[in-house]
Amino acid sequence: MTTTLRPTGPLQQSADGAKSRTYEVRVNSRPVGGIELATHPVFGPGVAEMRDLSIKEPDRRRGRATVAVLAAEEVARGWGCKRIEVAVPAEAAAAHRLAVSLGYVERNRQMAKPLTAEPPALPAGVEGRPMTEGEYEVWLAHEQEDYAQTWIERGVPEAEARAKSEADHADHLPQGLATPGTRLSVLTHEGTAVGTLWLARRERDAFVFDVEVDEEYRGRGHGRSLMLLAETQAREAGLGRLGLNVFAGNVPALRLYESLGYEPVMYYVYKQLL
Repeated sequence: MTTTLRPTGPLQQSADGAKSRTYEVRVNSRPVGGIELATHPVFGPGVAEMRDLSIKEPDRRRGRATVAVLAAEEVARGWGCKRIEVAVPAEAAAAHRLAVSLGYVERNRQMAKPLTAEPPALPAGVEGRPMTEGEYEVWLAHEQEDYAQTWIERGVPEAEARAKSEADHADHLPQGLATPGTRLSVLTHEGTAVGTLWLARRERDAFVFDVEVDEEYRGRGHGRSLMLLAETQAREAGLGRLGLNVFAGNVPALRLYESLGYEPVMYYVYKQLL
């Protein structure tokens, strides 16, 4: 039997080069699932994004998904894409194993934690306060550069990484410190600023967009204090869950989040299309 992709409609294409198309996964002439392929909304037409791959239960574990993914990669190559990205839900263990077996590499993951109890108090002498306008200007320049470098170090071309950094910060901080649903805080230890926290509301959840301890104060437990401050602020806002993003390779941060009870929600993986 032959597994193939069959378009379910015409190729959607815009003036800026963006493309998208949905396909049926077929075994001979029999539909067994579906998949959507599109160019990336941030990285542009040179990067593909695979979405909504599904195989019907009777046809699972027969290699249908493997062939569908490889066929989608060929379509992406035909579009001129040099890289393909996929978001894999944490509960989709089989899909994650498939991605790894086909050479996809984790770039980052989202994690989350239900806020079911009051977090422990901050250590003695440690407090959180609102960021000032002057601090915000310095922080934003550093944050944009650091965020871009994080993507560059994980295989994203520099121009794409900087464009993503600029777009993401413009999207999430349109009014700076006054952006609704956003709290930017400075953690102090005995009056000295030692770190920063960027917390925002996402519908009924809170999300840590950035947490950073100043380099000279690392290794003293301030990262944990920042996360406890985030939990406190989320609960003050009446929110019941706190999410965050961690990049692959950041082992100290991953261990901290796991120790605090965070669990994976989504894996973001990619593959270079040679």
